[in-house]
Amino acid sequence: MKSDVEDLMPRLLPLECGASTEDLDLNGPPRNPQEYLRQVQLEASLCPEVVVAQIDPKKLKKKQTVNALVAGCHAAPVGFSPSLSWQQFQVSNFSDVRQSIAKNRKHWSSQTLDDNVLMPKLTDEEGWKRFCLGEKVYLGTSSCHTDAEFEPALDYSKVGFPPFLSIVSRLNQSTVLMVLEILINWFEEREFVPQLVSLGRWLYALLACLEKPLIPEAHSSIRQLARRCAQLRSTLDSQEDQKLPALNLLICLVARYFEQNDLADQQE
Repeated sequence: MKSDVEDLMPRLLPLECGASTEDLDLNGPPRNPQEYLRQVQLEASLCPEVVVAQIDPKKLKKKQTVNALVAGCHAAPVGFSPSLSWQQFQVSNFSDVRQSIAKNRKHWSSQTLDDNVLMPKLTDEEGWKRFCLGEKVYLGTSSCHTDAEFEPALDYSKVGFPPFLSIVSRLNQSTVLMVLEILINWFEEREFVPQLVSLGRWLYALLACLEKPLIPEAHSSIRQLARRCAQLRSTLDSQEDQKLPALNLLICLVARYFEQNDLADQQE
């Protein structure tokens, strides 16, 4: 008659019927394959069907779960946060942009790039900063008064390559996340001045290419971005500041679209 265990877990290897286990030595090595199988069978038969762990409650008191405090965003000054309807409109528009990119990715990625578009390698952080922001911003030589109108042609190596669809459609998810992290870390150390319009465009485009569900590294990066934007927003003096809409937009997308709800602006 088979045991209950055998009904649930049938034997996969044959074993001699009627073999005695009295002469088996569980402390010594088996002398042949048959003896090994008999040892395993004997050990299994000696195990209790139900095992109850003996827990000392006193030891658990010293190892209680620690509740970590997750930092949120700086609260917006009164009148600086956008309305809920504005946020919903931006999320809807952003969703349409993402769907359009996904739908046309194959088409745009097949387009031939100009000869001057030399995309950096994945791990070339400095190269990506120069590529996206341009030498003027990256090296800190940009000024409010540019001489672009006097230049015979636009030099993207100086002003940065815009996030054209033919460029961002070529980026796989590893590259999207890597470039996003590079730009966010760079943004952490600098003010969001009007000359950084290229940075805002790239952040928006990379967020639009970031696939859901997010991996932990992506969660961390976009939350870092929202907190940085909220920090800068809290230092603004006027609601008419040109930087306010861009900062509000990035906070809105991270909080509302990517569902980081604890970072969202609430109704005043």
